[in-house]
Amino acid sequence: MRMFYLAQSRYRHYQHVMMLALVVCSSFPLAAQDVRVLLAKGDSLLELGKPQRSMDYYDQAVALGENAAAYAGRAKAWYTMERMDKFVLDVEKALKLDSTLAEAHYQRGLYAMRANDPEKAEYHAGKAAAHSTNGKLTAQAYLLRGEARADLGRAAPAIDDLERGLKGGMDDLEAMRTLARLYDSAGRHADALAVLERLCDIQPTDVGNWSNRAYELIMLDRTEEALPVIERALLIDKDEPVALANRAYIHLKMGKEQEAWSDVERSLRSYPANPHALRTRAMLRLRKGEREKACEDLTLSRALGGAPEVDLLIKEHCASAPNQKKR
Repeated sequence: MRMFYLAQSRYRHYQHVMMLALVVCSSFPLAAQDVRVLLAKGDSLLELGKPQRSMDYYDQAVALGENAAAYAGRAKAWYTMERMDKFVLDVEKALKLDSTLAEAHYQRGLYAMRANDPEKAEYHAGKAAAHSTNGKLTAQAYLLRGEARADLGRAAPAIDDLERGLKGGMDDLEAMRTLARLYDSAGRHADALAVLERLCDIQPTDVGNWSNRAYELIMLDRTEEALPVIERALLIDKDEPVALANRAYIHLKMGKEQEAWSDVERSLRSYPANPHALRTRAMLRLRKGEREKACEDLTLSRALGGAPEVDLLIKEHCASAPNQKKR
């Protein structure tokens, strides 16, 4: 969860608004109004990064009686303080009191993802999205369900959820990276590129963003545009093996075989199981006439999976290569 830091004057104004709301909402029972005020104070302190101080208000809200929102509020503080035993107890109490409470379902889904249980995360995130009346919470629920569905291998609905969650302008970096990966796997390279360009703007020192952006440009046959992008990645980390493999492929496509060979060898020394680097080295070896070694690289690349062109290269060059078993 992101932490939002409020100026003190804004915090006082927020308290004042909540007190006015207490007067206006006189039709509600006094205890319910008190719970709302206490939760608002607790939430403000939690957003300021003060979970211990927020706990005082959440405890007071819980003490006023059986109230699902109070338990869900206190659960947020437990989660921030890494007290997962108490967090789960409060979330379960909240859901027992109100099975439609969106905040509690969202929190339970977060915990499920943390516990590597994407199926349960998908269920609770879906409930949160269905029952939420808060735009931000609804978006967060869709992002959570999208991440869970991605883990479950349900790419198409995962993309739908992540797109809906990010539509409101949220910059959830993990969700954006997941969406870019899913777009790439679906062959939607222009969409993946657009997400990665945004990630590079937000995190300009992240080598992975630049390397992946260059890869999508390669997949779009925009090799010359990819070169300065991958150079930017290697300015951040000159030995990053995936970036080196990407630059090797770019150099290969530009006819710079010596530069490509240097990059691919450096990449494989650090990351010998990179199927893309193995594919590129195989292509270089084919140009040198080293068909047997090239086919060994291609066979290993295919076993590892993920690199394009490999099956076609094997069919074209390795069907009758020495020591290649025919099927």
